[in-house]
Amino acid sequence: MTFGDRIRELRKAKNRTLRDVADEADINFTYLSKIENGKLDFSDFPSEKLIRKLADILDGDVDELLLLAQKVPDEIKQRVLERPDAFRKIAKLDDETLDRILGHIEEEE
Repeated sequence: MTFGDRIRELRKAKNRTLRDVADEADINFTYLSKIENGKLDFSDFPSEKLIRKLADILDGDVDELLLLAQKVPDEIKQRVLERPDAFRKIAKLDDETLDRILGHIEEEE
């Protein structure tokens, strides 16, 4: 799923129009349409501030939207900067091993 797909899905789930959400977000509805349809150039991609605003308006998960927009949430970014060694190792794990580790972590919570 892309960032635009998720925004559209959230908007439709709330029965909101493009114009309605765009007005509340203080953006042009054509810009929101371009976001939803993946028609933006890299330089036009929404800022973290706008992504957070859209998440709030649409009751979306901020971290999910930031990651779909290929922006790293601050909490994750800070942790990576604190422990780059750990994240380098995690990045090299195959999915099966990573799923096993996550399962173990969830059991401990």
